[in-house]
Amino acid sequence: MSWQLVHLADVPPTPWKNGGGTTRELVAWPNAADWVWRLSVAEVASSGPFSKFDGVQRWFAVLAGAGVRLHLQAPGGVQTHDLTVRSAPLCFDGAVPTQCDLLDGPTQDFNLMLRQGKATGLVQRITGSFRVAIDAPKIIAVCAYSAGATVQFGTEILQLPLGSLAWQALPAGAQVQVDGVDALYLEIHV
Repeated sequence: MSWQLVHLADVPPTPWKNGGGTTRELVAWPNAADWVWRLSVAEVASSGPFSKFDGVQRWFAVLAGAGVRLHLQAPGGVQTHDLTVRSAPLCFDGAVPTQCDLLDGPTQDFNLMLRQGKATGLVQRITGSFRVAIDAPKIIAVCAYSAGATVQFGTEILQLPLGSLAWQALPAGAQVQVDGVDALYLEIHV
């Protein structure tokens, strides 16, 4: 399988029912109706509650804007997280009621959603050079959001333009290198 490339500008935005923003669904696997994992970018225009996703592990990262303050109604009380373009991505239960307050204007945010019991994953920021050996067959994705990035797998080199996402299923033992000023690296295990 070769790298699948998705340009954010080519994906039409879907308005939210509450009018607070839009979402661009970059990948829904195996399909949009019954996905096991989903990658999307949201434009958040106003503060408000997140949609609940029962049975879903959610990763969230701010891509642009001043950031957000998330209030998660977790057992034992409210957990508050301030997230900016420099913060580590946050992983939380999609079923937990979550309030999103914009810190200073609209934001652009990245989401990885994983059906619990069917997929696991991780999201991390890349600022510079990053190398990893894949320990099991996984789907690897890289999102270049404020600058381009380079992804190398074996002898294959992919120049990832600004505002794009590339993903591919890789075997155990694969070596991946990502070079980028601002990029997200994702692993998904199904």
